[in-house]
Amino acid sequence: MLPISDSPEPQRKPKSPEQTLIDHQKNSSNSLHSLLQPYLSPYNPLSWLIFSVLFLQIVLLLMTKSLPLSTRRTHFPSPYPNYLLFKSAANISYPDQSTNFSSSDQCSFGRIFVYDLPPEFNREFIEKCDELSPWSSKCAALSNEGLGKRATGLAGIVPEELIPAWYWTDQFASELIFHNRMLNHKCRTMEAESATGYYIPFYAGLAVGKYLWFNYTAKDRDRYCEMVLRWVQGQPYWNRSNGWDHFIMMGRITWDFRRSKDDDWGSSCIYMPGMRNITRLLIERNPWDYFDVGVPYPTGFHPRSDADILHWQDYVRSRHRSTLFCFAGATRRKIKNDFRGILLSHCKNESSSCRVVNCAGTRCTNGTSAILETFLDSDFCLQPRGDSFTRRSIFDCMVAGSIPVFFWHRTAYFQYEWFLPGDPRSYSVFIHRNDVKNGTSVKKVLEQYSKKEVWKMREKVIDYIPKLVYAKPNQGLETIKDAFDIAIDGVLKRFKEQEQPEYKWK
Repeated sequence: MLPISDSPEPQRKPKSPEQTLIDHQKNSSNSLHSLLQPYLSPYNPLSWLIFSVLFLQIVLLLMTKSLPLSTRRTHFPSPYPNYLLFKSAANISYPDQSTNFSSSDQCSFGRIFVYDLPPEFNREFIEKCDELSPWSSKCAALSNEGLGKRATGLAGIVPEELIPAWYWTDQFASELIFHNRMLNHKCRTMEAESATGYYIPFYAGLAVGKYLWFNYTAKDRDRYCEMVLRWVQGQPYWNRSNGWDHFIMMGRITWDFRRSKDDDWGSSCIYMPGMRNITRLLIERNPWDYFDVGVPYPTGFHPRSDADILHWQDYVRSRHRSTLFCFAGATRRKIKNDFRGILLSHCKNESSSCRVVNCAGTRCTNGTSAILETFLDSDFCLQPRGDSFTRRSIFDCMVAGSIPVFFWHRTAYFQYEWFLPGDPRSYSVFIHRNDVKNGTSVKKVLEQYSKKEVWKMREKVIDYIPKLVYAKPNQGLETIKDAFDIAIDGVLKRFKEQEQPEYKWK
């Protein structure tokens, strides 16, 4: 027996945080065990209920794992982690893409079957083009297989031999351009069973455009989409994959097809069950929806050959630019504290460094020679958001070799990752809109870039021009891939990856 001592107890050494945590876990475990022991007894009816529920969950889990992959897939998040959405543009990077591909790679990702839809879903819209808009006929804008009217007034602005490659193309004409190119695509197959991807040539943008204004009902705006989805879901190749290998070009912004309530804007086409798994090409995507893919707005330049591309690149590279920056656009008077109005005022106050093209009303519809000349003469072009986060002017600006200045990340960086350089700083300038509102001078920011830095950014913009334009020939260019080719290759690559058993969604 140890002797009893009257001496004070020795001072204990404080426990480390790790030891404290271990003791806490032990105590918690003991407490939990004593608490649950009566309920886990084999003689308690409640314990049999708990065991039965657990057993059923295990059986259901095993059954789910045995189902075919196509029936187990659900919606997946945007390919961008959430934290990227809150980083500055300087920290965003996407994988780079090369412009040219060898002939051996032409159909390495598979072949495409084009559905022969009833004409009411595509051709009849063109035949009734004078009924597509509540204000005026769309026939001229949709002529020349979607390229529109030949451009005029370009003498002295564009090299004479390239003028025939320019059109006043409507920003919502992508559906026609893609359909015509798809019908002549080198990887198109007439044997549906051998296809990797299935193209649905439904002109969703033209179908809804007429019904977006005035007193049309939600039923009017949804009618065509509902009908075409019923038709497609009746096809055997849809049932094979439940739409996972199907894709469509929808020639407007995604928000025109995302109506949640009957009283809201647009159709509910994207929210319809049949559209759930279809890859959707749009001129503006929802960055949080994996199935939305942003593709460039159509511009006025439609090269006829590789030579046209190279000639134009040389031309914009050697162009003398007399203006530091420019802005082509109009104010939005109904918007409180309209940011466009701030930029216009800023530009007018810096008239020696900034050039303005006032696009009030319909002056700039589908492009003008004044806009093109302004972009060709300017080092930088200001690109605030349009009626939505994106605007066609981004691509008009870059095709002219001008460096875009963005004020929202979602205007380009979260939209067109297949088509733009991986590092935003390599081809663009980002100035947060709040800085401008608080007095930051756009002119002073742009003047800080050296001639060498401006030259490097312009070279990057010029290198990417082929990816931003849609070629005129329905067969595409000889060796250079344009925006259409990049989009289709990207879609087919997705489909091939999804077929792999080890493929993991991110």
